[in-house]
Amino acid sequence: MTAFHHLLVNNLVANITNFTVWFALTFWVFLETRSVFATGMIAGLYLVLTAGLAIWFGSLVDHHRKKRVMLGSSLVSLALYAVAFAVHQAAPEGALAELAGPWLWGFIGVAMLGVIAGNIRSIALPTLVTALIPEDRRDRANGLVGMVTGIGFLTTSVISGLLVAWGGMLWTLAFALGLTVVVFLHLRFVAVDEPDPEALRAAAGQAGPGRVDLKGTMRVVGAVPGLFALILFATFNNFLGGVFMALMDAYGLSLMPVQAWGLLWAVVSTAFILSGIIIARTGLGRNPLRTLMLVNVACWAVAGVFTIQSSIVLLGAGCFLWMLLGPYAEAAEHTTLQKVVPFERQGRVFGFAQSVEQAASPLTAFLIAPLAQFVFIPFMTDGWGAEAIGGWYGTGPERGIALVFTVAGVLGLIATVAAWNSTYYRRLSATYAKGTAA
Repeated sequence: MTAFHHLLVNNLVANITNFTVWFALTFWVFLETRSVFATGMIAGLYLVLTAGLAIWFGSLVDHHRKKRVMLGSSLVSLALYAVAFAVHQAAPEGALAELAGPWLWGFIGVAMLGVIAGNIRSIALPTLVTALIPEDRRDRANGLVGMVTGIGFLTTSVISGLLVAWGGMLWTLAFALGLTVVVFLHLRFVAVDEPDPEALRAAAGQAGPGRVDLKGTMRVVGAVPGLFALILFATFNNFLGGVFMALMDAYGLSLMPVQAWGLLWAVVSTAFILSGIIIARTGLGRNPLRTLMLVNVACWAVAGVFTIQSSIVLLGAGCFLWMLLGPYAEAAEHTTLQKVVPFERQGRVFGFAQSVEQAASPLTAFLIAPLAQFVFIPFMTDGWGAEAIGGWYGTGPERGIALVFTVAGVLGLIATVAAWNSTYYRRLSATYAKGTAA
């Protein structure tokens, strides 16, 4: 078993741990408060913290050994989960069910910071693919990374649903504390042969203390024709993707119990695994950017129709197809960046891309939750929408949420077609083909 495979397994367990806390927190808050607004705020909080900290996380990855920052990530998560556990136990009875109460939002904030601390791994792992895997096999390695993500989603959905049903957040945090210790101890004994970051900075003329250096990172991104456009395209996709993060759990839990919703996610998450296996065997083709555009057309077409009727089968099929195609998009973006960005800058570029791409989603999440609650849901319950299209689309709160998904899918499809026909797409494709590599 190679160091890369050990890192994949370690990241898998870390992802399961962190995302179980996030999923369980969302399920638990919705069941306690029955508020779409609250679940939207949790998604928004996650995305704000992700966008705000990603550039700093990228700098940490570039300026320190990747294994060391991953170990630090586990220690910080462990400390924050311990604080969340203490808050949960100290809260007065009923305080964590009060939507406007400080105990609930303090508890949510600390728990989500523990989840966010694990995000540094999503920046460190792609840079380790560059360091440990030959260029002609990186797209396949990125497929394995996607497969690990899928296994994590599959396991997380089952575990979080069952933990919330059986023991609420108390059992969830106890689970997270135990697995975080296991992850730290395992990684501590994995030997990773990675380049010395100080030597790389010196060779690139960047000697001196490590710093964020956002201006230098933007120069690197701007020097690659079309790379800014790729990041902005992903940003727009995430703008619409914020709709899914804010409303998907509320929609699913409106159709089925929490245990069934968790099991459904377990089933559809197998699409991530299948997708990762296919990419690992076949790669992404000679032009990963073309693959990116193809899968985005398919993704947004699915998004436009999978909630068009109140059907668990239709919802499950749509989520399965969405997850089957998602790893292709992520692997295509990572493979492109790994080839056209110098290694000593990749952490900051991945962090910059993550920060910019995620920056739009919090706006969506914060806006769409109240918009769904106070506009779309009334619109499809007893408003003009219920009268105009309710006969075939359906009426009620769940149909109001569904309409938001349909609109987002149509907008995403239009944006993808426009990006595919742009000059920026052609320029970046040409740059990739020339091999302006790390």
